[in-house]
Amino acid sequence: MGEVLSQSEIDKLLEQMSSGEIGDELVPESDEKKVKNYDFKRPTKFSKEHLRTLEFIFEHYSRLISTNLPVYLRKNVQVAVASSETNTFNEFTNALSSPVILGIIDFAPLNGSVIIDLSTNLGYAILDRMLGGNGVPLDKSRDFSEIEQTIIQKILVTFTQLLREPWKNVIDISPVLSRLETNPQFAQVIAPGDMVAIVTLNIKIGDVEGLMNICLPFFTLEDVMDKLNTKFWYSTMQENHDENYEAYVESMIRKVNIPVRAVLGRSTITVNDFMNLQVGDCIRLNTGVDEDMNVYVGNIKKFTALPGTEKDSYAVRITSVIREEE
Repeated sequence: MGEVLSQSEIDKLLEQMSSGEIGDELVPESDEKKVKNYDFKRPTKFSKEHLRTLEFIFEHYSRLISTNLPVYLRKNVQVAVASSETNTFNEFTNALSSPVILGIIDFAPLNGSVIIDLSTNLGYAILDRMLGGNGVPLDKSRDFSEIEQTIIQKILVTFTQLLREPWKNVIDISPVLSRLETNPQFAQVIAPGDMVAIVTLNIKIGDVEGLMNICLPFFTLEDVMDKLNTKFWYSTMQENHDENYEAYVESMIRKVNIPVRAVLGRSTITVNDFMNLQVGDCIRLNTGVDEDMNVYVGNIKKFTALPGTEKDSYAVRITSVIREEE
């Protein structure tokens, strides 16, 4: 407890202050709270803690995309969270160009929808890769054909299904891709002035780099806002998370398509003979009909086998397994 002044000491201090002998530095500061300006047009509904938790969720989501997307593209994919911010929905849609790739996702059981905005250069690169190209984007943007939209929609369905796992620590969701939009005017899922959180992912497919924005309206996340904090997020993580993750990775690896080829034999001919080949010509191989052929998984020799048939198809019967130590 501070020192208590007598009445005479108080009177002396007041007299010195009135005469200017001492300043007003002894006057205690006001207990009034400082007033901050508040913009009612842009209410702060997402705190820094909310955004930080969303970044944790989508870092997990990024790892899932970088693991699953190469299954379709057969190319290295790198994904990382670039940033997170809050904006009005109107500002988000005004920043979109035309054409765009917008996936409208029903975020059941939560109310409302979530929007995935995939940059067009990534869309063109994915289309080129899935149609047999090297994954090169177009020099100039153009509208997407119906066939191209169907292919992109298949990729967005994969992106939608991968949302389940990262959100398990907050809520069990069953997201469904409602529709694909290429015109931003048809993506008005909430009022223009409503607040949204935007998480931006940086995606690199081979040498092509672009962004994917996930627009999360406050209206959609309102029921789980209390759970969007790091303390809750970590407390709900399963103790056997590592075991589940290993099982998940193993199950995903089992679904990966790997090319298998059986080599009947090899031969060398001149370019002139090759140019003059006709139907019915025979090429002599360096193996006999009763000799084992090599079977390659990818570019690695894994088996030897004998040729044969299975019903109406050609087939091979495995005769030996080549181990890694061999």
